[in-house]
Amino acid sequence: MASLTSAAVTIPSFTGLKASGSARASTASVKVPAPTVLSVKASLKDVGMTAAAVAASAMLASNALALEVLLGGSDGSLAFVPGSFSVAAGETITFKNNAGFPHNVVFEEDEIPAGVDAAAISMKEEDYLNGPGETYSVTLKEKGTYSFYCAPHQGAGMVGKVTVN
Repeated sequence: MASLTSAAVTIPSFTGLKASGSARASTASVKVPAPTVLSVKASLKDVGMTAAAVAASAMLASNALALEVLLGGSDGSLAFVPGSFSVAAGETITFKNNAGFPHNVVFEEDEIPAGVDAAAISMKEEDYLNGPGETYSVTLKEKGTYSFYCAPHQGAGMVGKVTVN
């Protein structure tokens, strides 16, 4: 916290001008008291409104897009980028065609949490994203580890894993 102390300040003053054009100057000493505490005040209403706005922004941002996963690397590789990642339960993952398509996203039935329907969260193996920028989105609600692959490129190693926390 900054504080100010009293100080003597010399202030020049001019008492008048003579016809000859010369001025008579004198000085006076003035003691200026300063406050010892500086403070900023805001009403509780202003603080509350700001907190509500920040919370609303955070909620909107978290509900928008958890993660975008590229299908095919920019270097031409047949891969999910990133290939392994984590998201919070209930967040959306968007898979986006990038290179080397056609692609799809199929979750391994034996490598997802018990009780989750692989067909409900996967694209059909015969369905593909064929053009640049096409997307497939999925929201995983159950915590656990999910393995997935691209059916046409699984043999080339296009596989991935997501952990839902």
